[in-house]
Amino acid sequence: MKRFYTGFVFRYPALVIALLLLVTGVLALQIPKLSVDASAETLLLEHDKDLAYSRLVAKRYRSPDFLVVTYTPKDDLLSPETLHTLRTLSDALAKVEGVDSVTSILNVPLLESPPKPVKELLEKIPSIGAGDANLTLARQELARNPLYVSNLVSPDLRTTALQVNLTFDARYYELLDRLNALRSRDENGSITAVQKQELASADAAFKAYRDVLRAKDHRLILAVRSILASHHEAGQLFLGGVTMIADDMITFVKRDLETYGSAVLVLLLLVLWVLFRQWRWVLLPVMILAISIAMTAGLLGLFGFEVTVISSNFISLQLIIALSVIIHLIVRYRELALVKPDEAQETLVLESTLAVSVPAFFAIVTTIAGFASLMLSDIKPVASLGWMMSIGIAVSLIVIYLLFPAVGVLLKRKAPQTSFDRHFPLTIILARFIARDKAVILLGALAMVVFAVTGAQKLKVENSFINYFKPSTEIYRGMSVIDRQLGGTTPLDITIDLPPPPESGTAKRAEDESDEFAEFEQEYAAEASKAQYWFTDDRMAVVQRVHDWLSTRDHVGKVLSLGTMLEVGRTMNSGKPLDNFDLALLYNELPPKFADIILTPYVDIAHNQVRFALRLTDSDPDLRRNALLKELREGLITDVGIPPEHLHISGLMVLYNNMLQSLFASQIETLGLMVALLFLTFWALFRSLLTAVIAIMDNVIPVGAVFGVMGWAGIPLDMMTITIAAISIGIAVDDTIHYIHRFKHELAADGDYVAAMQRCHATTGYAMTYTTVAIIIGFFILVFSVFIPTIYFGLLTVLVMFLAILADLLLLPKLILLIRPFGVPPIAMKSVETAS
Repeated sequence: MKRFYTGFVFRYPALVIALLLLVTGVLALQIPKLSVDASAETLLLEHDKDLAYSRLVAKRYRSPDFLVVTYTPKDDLLSPETLHTLRTLSDALAKVEGVDSVTSILNVPLLESPPKPVKELLEKIPSIGAGDANLTLARQELARNPLYVSNLVSPDLRTTALQVNLTFDARYYELLDRLNALRSRDENGSITAVQKQELASADAAFKAYRDVLRAKDHRLILAVRSILASHHEAGQLFLGGVTMIADDMITFVKRDLETYGSAVLVLLLLVLWVLFRQWRWVLLPVMILAISIAMTAGLLGLFGFEVTVISSNFISLQLIIALSVIIHLIVRYRELALVKPDEAQETLVLESTLAVSVPAFFAIVTTIAGFASLMLSDIKPVASLGWMMSIGIAVSLIVIYLLFPAVGVLLKRKAPQTSFDRHFPLTIILARFIARDKAVILLGALAMVVFAVTGAQKLKVENSFINYFKPSTEIYRGMSVIDRQLGGTTPLDITIDLPPPPESGTAKRAEDESDEFAEFEQEYAAEASKAQYWFTDDRMAVVQRVHDWLSTRDHVGKVLSLGTMLEVGRTMNSGKPLDNFDLALLYNELPPKFADIILTPYVDIAHNQVRFALRLTDSDPDLRRNALLKELREGLITDVGIPPEHLHISGLMVLYNNMLQSLFASQIETLGLMVALLFLTFWALFRSLLTAVIAIMDNVIPVGAVFGVMGWAGIPLDMMTITIAAISIGIAVDDTIHYIHRFKHELAADGDYVAAMQRCHATTGYAMTYTTVAIIIGFFILVFSVFIPTIYFGLLTVLVMFLAILADLLLLPKLILLIRPFGVPPIAMKSVETAS
């Protein structure tokens, strides 16, 4: 390595810099390819068996994506002014490109305004928009009809909703299905060479089309918000819906990347100036960081990576880790410059670079190992974060060890400014405390372990989208209105397979039966599948039992199903249930525009299946999603009597819950694997079992404390916070390696453990402290984001850095002094022999 620097880097520093800038420029052309993706697909578990079924339900029951506009008018809900505003809003929204239709209280069927027999009602179904409904009766129906109350209107009739149905894009699902089919073949090893090429083209085609749709969705949402803004004087208007949440999350992620990424960099510049008081030690780190990030972003764009909510802070993480190495190099150079005032600049740069290279290399390797554990996840964005950080850290290491010596050798030697060191002797004070302390540090570590264990037991695995945003934001306020007044925000589908009528579902006749009888059976089965034979008393009794049971569950907001129609039918029929003929008549004769709202989304005669569309109150603080799903499944089987093979629970909530449960389980496993690998790395690096034990304890305790803080503070484990384990170890392990490596070097000088500890605190201890101070100040600005995951990331990063530096400057040296893992160095043995 010395030959490489003296024979190439120091001989041709300008060429090294030029080559790095050239490579950076080439890779920078790929940065636009690095897109941001916050769609639902990025938060799902790959190979999830429930995913295909959820998509099947969406297709089978014609459930397109939609936006929800909540409207709380200043006037009465059915006043002429309010109805005029609703008409204007509906007409304007319907004209937006990408909107298929708008459902509101204006165009839903009013079945009791006034009440009529089913046959007569079907001849002309009144609605408010058509002007043929009795508004007095309409008010009563809206307030009590289960189709509309807590769905299209709030129970107090103060708020209504407009459902903006988006155009179904068959092309998107065609491309997605083709891509998934080829991926399945690739995963099970049955893919051919030709299909491999098809997979690559299918992936490119899908992403290209998805980006086009995403741009269209963004324009659509901007258009809808513009329409709502133009009607703000008429009352309170909010926008909600899964499509809007995904678009807003992309907007927040991009904004945080741009705003807070820049702010963190500016703060780091200020901190570097305060610490070193020389522009060279500000501009050189910035140059290295900028080139590292540009090269990494270009490589990620070249390889087709995408930034998601989970990986949105990869730049910040790369800044942390790269800056740590840079500060250690600067501190080492300044240290050598002070003790060797007559040494040439080239020698100072070479010695400082080589002195830090070994611990930095192993620190980077262990950090990569920490992030590499994320690659084992079945959640693609989590695995991508592992790859992205591993690539970024490797790039940073290469750039640092080329650019620092190349630029450093071109700089003129200048005496270091040490004013900050003199006014900030914290590490010296800590060294004195460690030398005098008998038990405080160990008792503190024990208390931290107890705190971590008790807090970790309080951790919960949850994912609440409404809590990703500050209460002051429009998206939070809109979701809150939907959640509390209009039946909930999180969708959940329950589909139940009903047995076919006995006549059509009997087993096949024996082969010796006559062909004539077999033909009769087939004709009868075809006839029985028609609507008039499908709505039997037994089936409707099952539907009603399920609907009633679901409606009584905690955290379940609105339940819509065929059971809702049965309730309405009883009201229409003077308290008596509609008979099978009336139900079949409604199914066959109800106009499609009304059937698509109240009937066909909940029954599929062709597949002998009914659907129950639930919405859950996402903002309930005591909602435990995994427990609720288990309760629903077990209750429907044991309490209602649904055969397990006939019951299917699907939808976004199921998919997200599967993802979280898998992530939690896999992280527990990979965390254990990661600790084992780090232990082996420490053992191989320091050639000491005791040293490896000390280093592991020093890193595991701060990480455990972070989980303890999350547990006691009620911060849930979700797809953002659950990655903190890898992040914590990735950050904490660097300084541990630097300290132990320097301690061994200092101990070899005189064999005095206490003196070696004090010298470490006075040298590398400063670098560790400077790194921590810079990162804490820089990342504290993230708490001002409106995106809660970004706030959590900032706070947890600050906490990790604080706990890690405490462990490295207090616990680690204390354990080394107590255990003395390096034995008695030869120089100390010679001193003893001489004295004797």
